[in-house]
Amino acid sequence: MESTVAKSPVMLYTEETPNPESLKFVTNRMLYRGTADFREEALAREWSPLATALFDLPYVKGVYITNNFVTVTKEMNYDWADIMLKLKEFIKGYVTDEGKIIQEGFAEAMAEIEAQRDAAGHNYSEEDAELVQRIRDLIDTYVKPAVEMDGGNIEFQSFHNGIVTVVLQGSCSGCPSSTVTLKAGIEGMLTRMIPEVKEVVAEMG
Repeated sequence: MESTVAKSPVMLYTEETPNPESLKFVTNRMLYRGTADFREEALAREWSPLATALFDLPYVKGVYITNNFVTVTKEMNYDWADIMLKLKEFIKGYVTDEGKIIQEGFAEAMAEIEAQRDAAGHNYSEEDAELVQRIRDLIDTYVKPAVEMDGGNIEFQSFHNGIVTVVLQGSCSGCPSSTVTLKAGIEGMLTRMIPEVKEVVAEMG
């Protein structure tokens, strides 16, 4: 006879993010070791049953999944007061039922797209490779953890003529205060630590 180990119940709470349109739903389960940003329903339908189920709700505009949380960005014409509890119950139920979060092969597929983008040579010149590595290291070490606390993500995109372009994902995408964070925090740190960096600009993910 198989012995079934009783799992602790799924706990879930919400955290506000700096973006009034995004809310972070934090669980006591590891959902996905990586970052999965679904801004379009088509990508969600291809790779994430959880994001697909969320997109089926009329008030969901974007889904970002990493570690133990899901950041949901809502449609502007809905109020959190009306939909937060529904989303909370929905996500909790989905995780409790051990529904599939992300399909196998997602990280590899995204890495492939990233590699093609790099190969296209739009990202940085050969002589800037070492510099770019330092920029990436600083972003990964100092910026990413803080941005993740706010339910978002930041990725290095390109470096040209002293300008670093980053992509903002999750709650940071379209967030009013992300520009301030970007200019005051990230740009300030990078220009201080790497004199070659003149400016940091963002593409909204």
